[in-house]
Amino acid sequence: MSQRIDSYGPSGSPAGWSRVGDEVRRVVRLADPLTSYKARELLSALSQLALFCNGEGLPGKAEVWLSREVIERFIAVGCPNVRESTRGNYRTRLLRLSEIVLGGECRTGKPAKLSASVLNSPYTRTELADLWGWVGGLPTDELRWGCKTLMALGLGVGLDSPEVIRVRVHDVRRSSGGGGPVVVVTRGSRKREILCRRPWEGVLAAAADRLDNTGAAQYLFRPNSYSRGTNTVTNFLARAQPSPKVPRLVMGRLRSTWLVELFEAGFPSLSSSRRPASTPSTASPASCRF
Repeated sequence: MSQRIDSYGPSGSPAGWSRVGDEVRRVVRLADPLTSYKARELLSALSQLALFCNGEGLPGKAEVWLSREVIERFIAVGCPNVRESTRGNYRTRLLRLSEIVLGGECRTGKPAKLSASVLNSPYTRTELADLWGWVGGLPTDELRWGCKTLMALGLGVGLDSPEVIRVRVHDVRRSSGGGGPVVVVTRGSRKREILCRRPWEGVLAAAADRLDNTGAAQYLFRPNSYSRGTNTVTNFLARAQPSPKVPRLVMGRLRSTWLVELFEAGFPSLSSSRRPASTPSTASPASCRF
């Protein structure tokens, strides 16, 4: 088996393989006895990730490639021409390799599941601008604020639907004087603190402020809904009349956009408390009024 791994190379000898091939083979030699996958399956998935990272200018080390942040970006934008099932297989194998190389069970937490029916590709700048305009034109205050809250939690903090429905108003932390950084504390098995991206701080703070005058432990999203389950977000969005010219609001796509923007801004780690020097390429809500 070791001989087969040492002789492995992707078909077509793609550019960059000479720079990453030795590291790919090293990791699979380490991992193969510890997994239920065939060595070739691991080689194929890790090769695709390594070549993607090489094209992004990242260091040729598995410790960099197999961070959860990089794997998420690769799945979101690095393999657009494969089937959803293949993307899911890549993701599972790469996360298993991550456990072996980095230690622990996905050190940054159990990942959000990929949707089986919606391609979680990031929104473009134009799509985000159109989506924000659509939200502002919704007919009721409840729909407008609900969708703004979803966009702020997805694009600003990177939450998925199960996390969104657990967030309470007092989980949104900000300075007493206002205007400073906003931090969201998540609940459940992936409990953590996440610094909101600057363009979405105002939206998130405003969503919390409008509900923070009762003193009760209210939910941030749909505060008057006490039945909260897997369809809480989708049932709410089903009430908003979609526009044929505007992409649908999908939490998976919001989260993918958040990940890509952090990556492109050179953010060192999703678990870091540092604020990126540059703002993301979203349509800034700061220019919108509500």
